[in-house]
Amino acid sequence: MTANPEVVVIGAGFGGLGVALSLRRAGFDRFTVLERANEVGGVWRDNTYPGAACDVPSSLYSYSFAPSTSWPRRYAAQPDILRYLRDTASAVRDRIRFGAEVVAATFDESRHRWSVALAAGDVVEADVLVCATGQLSRPSIPALPGLGRFAGEVFHSARWRHDVDLRGRRVAVVGTGASAAQFVPEIAPLAGHLTVFQRSAPHVLPKPDARLSGRSHPTRLRVARAGVWLGGELLTGLLNAGRLSRRAVAAVAATHRRIQVRDPALRAALRPDTQPGCKRVLFSNDWYPALTRRNVGVVAEPITEVTEHGLRTADGREHPADVLIWGTGFAVSGFGTPARITGRNGRSLAEAWGGRPRAHLGLTVPGFPSLFLIYGPNTNLGGNSVITMIEAQCRYVVSAVRHLAETGAATLEVRRDVAAAFDEEMTARLTKSVWSTCSSWYRTTDGTITTNWPGGTLEYLRRTARLRTSDHEPARTTAEV
Repeated sequence: MTANPEVVVIGAGFGGLGVALSLRRAGFDRFTVLERANEVGGVWRDNTYPGAACDVPSSLYSYSFAPSTSWPRRYAAQPDILRYLRDTASAVRDRIRFGAEVVAATFDESRHRWSVALAAGDVVEADVLVCATGQLSRPSIPALPGLGRFAGEVFHSARWRHDVDLRGRRVAVVGTGASAAQFVPEIAPLAGHLTVFQRSAPHVLPKPDARLSGRSHPTRLRVARAGVWLGGELLTGLLNAGRLSRRAVAAVAATHRRIQVRDPALRAALRPDTQPGCKRVLFSNDWYPALTRRNVGVVAEPITEVTEHGLRTADGREHPADVLIWGTGFAVSGFGTPARITGRNGRSLAEAWGGRPRAHLGLTVPGFPSLFLIYGPNTNLGGNSVITMIEAQCRYVVSAVRHLAETGAATLEVRRDVAAAFDEEMTARLTKSVWSTCSSWYRTTDGTITTNWPGGTLEYLRRTARLRTSDHEPARTTAEV
């Protein structure tokens, strides 16, 4: 090798650890992982709400190169996933800097290197910068009038207040998405009264969960992983194939709802008014039973303001509460990137995006040499495991680092025409997708779908399988810099 690139990775969740582990496995040791917290885990470290778990079976929601043979359940809970990440991170823990919050990253055009500024005041430099902060790291709270007026305890599900005792109290939960579907059944038996505010009802499918006994044989794990992956590809195909296929999914969800909700009025209130897949399809066996409890009420009227003692809805009614919990998801517009990433000509990534994040293959952006995004724009999945996508991205980053090492190129920067063509393709395909039929966190304010991948994982694996040097700008070698 004519060079040995230095790599900085921001974030120690599934994406950042995947990059670090992949680099080490490929023989590259000049890398540093910057993690603002004091432990690895990303969303699985931060989301500790009751009932937190994954809705993808553990055999697939883990690295293919680091399978665990001792998952306690088919769908792992948050503590088990965090334990898995901690154990897996031991192979690269010597390269992780904890308590290292990134506030800015600037590309130095004269030296072809990135300068990464930390909140503590020091600067870390790198030839390659990998941003692996994910899409779901910044909690979203709706901008309602009177937000600061509420007199009781208030928190977001991603920042759960374990010191707040919910027993016997009036609890208001805003949101009926994936997180709420997990924590509401856990807190409903504790609350004196629980009010769930629903903006739109989700499609809910049965969750085929089960306890796993003993240790699984590696071969059995590989077979299970392949089976779950294939099932995810089929579900993705059903959600994207057309109305007839989506009606089949809706029929299963309707049967599940009819069996679990006997009250016709409540069942009608919980009937989705969107197509399956337009918003995230949920998997749960205890969401509907929790909503049928005598101490639980569902409010479908829009919230108009937060009051001192609760929430007021459009019908003028005030719903009293002692505790307010936001189950309202995450803000994904900036894709968790640090406050300011500056590329060529002093242009920031936010300016380049102009409120519409986009990246070639979800990984690279013109004008930002040797910058790679993990779980970037248009790489989220509607029906399969995002870990499959992340592993493909990790392999792509390793290929890029290997290319720089072997050729001595100073940088690797995607061509503008290549990125533009990819963006046009994504826009055309996504405009025809089910995600374009309703409002959701998948879309920006102008309706552009910036988060999701329009195909299956197999297509993405194929398109990221090798680094196409022709897609990138000619670069000077390190000897010429």
